[in-house]
Amino acid sequence: MSDTYTVRIRDRRTDEEFTVQVPPDRYILQTAEEQGYELPFSCRNGACTACAVRVLGGAIEQTEAMGLSAPLRQRGYALLCVSYPRSDVIVETQDEDEVYMLQFGRYFGQGKVSFGLPLDEE
Repeated sequence: MSDTYTVRIRDRRTDEEFTVQVPPDRYILQTAEEQGYELPFSCRNGACTACAVRVLGGAIEQTEAMGLSAPLRQRGYALLCVSYPRSDVIVETQDEDEVYMLQFGRYFGQGKVSFGLPLDEE
């Protein structure tokens, strides 16, 4: 196993690309910040899509990414806040709203949501 992996990050907001060295036991987002780079984030625990990226090459592990559906993971999306590199990696930041719509858009405009639970009467 490598001591560090090279992670190339293209930030779509700024159109900049930078490279960080990330140990296999450290989150990519945290390590990039420690190396002086600012990337989008919010919750830092894999529950939202603010730090979403598209993996363009390489392998990552993101078992804690509860805010990202399995189909989106299979399509190459990842959350940097809970992603560990498993090889040299190339990623591109994504717009949070785009990822959110890919994941939840099919539910919008569907009307009232019912869970089948009785409401407590006041």
